[in-house]
Formats: sequence, C-alpha cells, structure tokens
Amino acid sequence: MMQQIWYDHPVWIVTEPGLAKEVLTDSRFAKDTALAPKHWDAATAGLEPTAGQQLAITTLDGEPHAELRKAFAPLFNAAKLRAFYPRVRYIAEQLLGELPDEVDLVEDFTPRYPLAVLCELLGIPAHHVETAMTSCRLMLVDYPAHVPAAMAGFARLSAEATAELRMPPGTTEQDLHYQVFTILFAGQITTDLAAGSLVARLLTTDEPPDVLVRESLREHPPAPYTLWRFTTAEVDLGGTRVPAGSPVLVDLTRVPDLVFGHGPHYCIGAQLAQLELRALAETFRTAYPNARLTAVPTRTEPVGIMGGRLRSLPVRLA
Repeated sequence: MMQQIWYDHPVWIVTEPGLAKEVLTDSRFAKDTALAPKHWDAATAGLEPTAGQQLAITTLDGEPHAELRKAFAPLFNAAKLRAFYPRVRYIAEQLLGELPDEVDLVEDFTPRYPLAVLCELLGIPAHHVETAMTSCRLMLVDYPAHVPAAMAGFARLSAEATAELRMPPGTTEQDLHYQVFTILFAGQITTDLAAGSLVARLLTTDEPPDVLVRESLREHPPAPYTLWRFTTAEVDLGGTRVPAGSPVLVDLTRVPDLVFGHGPHYCIGAQLAQLELRALAETFRTAYPNARLTAVPTRTEPVGIMGGRLRSLPVRLA
C-alpha cells in the first residue's frame, strides 16, 4: 500500500491482494462521492453524482445498494446469460462480417460490439445502437459539456427497452433512465478496451479462448484502478493507519485478479463481459484463422482512474 498526492490531496493506493479484498468488503470504505474532498473537481477526479443526487448502483452502500442490485437480477441472471451466449456469438460474427478485409477495429468495431450486445439484452431494437454509440462518445468529449445531450440519448434508449428492471419502490423514471445509462456506458467503455486488448493478444498467440480472456484481462485491465472509495472512520489496514476521510483506490494492475471487483460491489456485468470476450475470441479462431495485425498496436496513457486504450488496431481479416 502506498500514499500519493492526487488533485492536491493524499490518496491511498492498495497494491496487495489481501488488503485489496479488505477494502472491497469493509463498509468503512464507502462509495458515496459526497465523501470526496470538497475542493475536488468532479470531472477531473472522475466522480459520479453523489448518492443523494442520483440513485446509482456504483455509489450506494449497504441495504440500499443491495435493494438496487435486485433490479438487475432478471437481466444478469447466470442461467439467462448462458442461454444468451449464442446471440452474443451471432452478434460478433455479424458485425465482423460487415467489415472490409482491412480495418482498424478500434475505430468502430470494439466500441460497437458491446453496445450491440447490451441493446439486444435490454430489448432495445438494433437500429438504436447508433444512438447508443453517439451518446457514449458524447460522454467522453469535453466532459461534462455534452453530458445533457448524452443523457437525453440514454433516456430515449431507456424508453425503447423492453427488458425487466425491478426498480425499488419510490424510484422515478429518471432513476430508471440512469440505470440503463449505467448498463450501457459502463458496459461499453470497459468491454471496448478489453476487446481491443483481447484481439491484439489473440493475433500474436495460439492460446485457447478461455486463456485469452483471462490473460488479456490480467495484462491489460480495462481500468487501472477501482472506482473511488472514502474512509468513513480511521482504519488500520495491514498495520497502516488510514485517516477518516481518505480517498482510497485499489491498483488493478497490481491486483488483476480483482478486475471485476470483490464483495458487495462485484461487477454485475462480469459474466456478460467474459462471455462477450469469449465469443469474440471463438469467432476469430473459427471464422478468421488467417487474420493478422498489419502494424504494431500502440496505447494511450491512462488518465486518472481511467485506463489507456489502443490508439489503433489495424487488422487484415482475410
């Protein structure tokens, strides 16, 4: 564990697996961004709206968090996702089949693929994937200038969804829209990065699909750190005194086995993400046995808690 200064404030970064699991399961490490240092700029630090501002699975803790997670149970049920796998494989085959023989996969394919899968899962008609693409891109351009336009797009997508989300009593239509936004944006931004890393590795090794998925996530986690947590009391962590009010991160580049988290906030989309990556690997192995890289991929540098991504992934498919 180490201490660094981020945004003019001491931040604790956990690098040991055992301590990381403690942080991810101890209720004294809270997710509500209202606990962040008051001088932090939300956009710079990558802070979501506080739990009081917006009902969100990523900022609630305790019973409210557990209740909201139940809303997603019908969507991410393990048996349902296993039965959904052939559709995931079909989407991968269909999208790859529409590409020219020589293509940069990170230009369009890796961001589009997870959104096509998620729209199908949510019951959003396929022709709305373009709206999802546009909305996700707007979230990443001059943040937060385009957030209102992006959220309007996600609200339209939410209105089109036919999948069941069992929202807790007393929640609003805005709360429902935000959950659909969370599913689409979080599912896209992470799987986009992971899919690029997977294909880059796939084209340079002969590892089977399950190994490819595991090792590409270990080598290049989609995010280098967990989302922020904040101590609600002084905590002794592995013999180190962490004061109350301390921002804490887990370094996933040092603890890659926890790329999907641990404990109450374990990623609800973890199984789907792994199925998407496996379907992509299997499709490449069977449909494009002669695919190859046409240039060495390069990566952008991580920014804050966000991971770097491939600048390009030029591939010859046939």
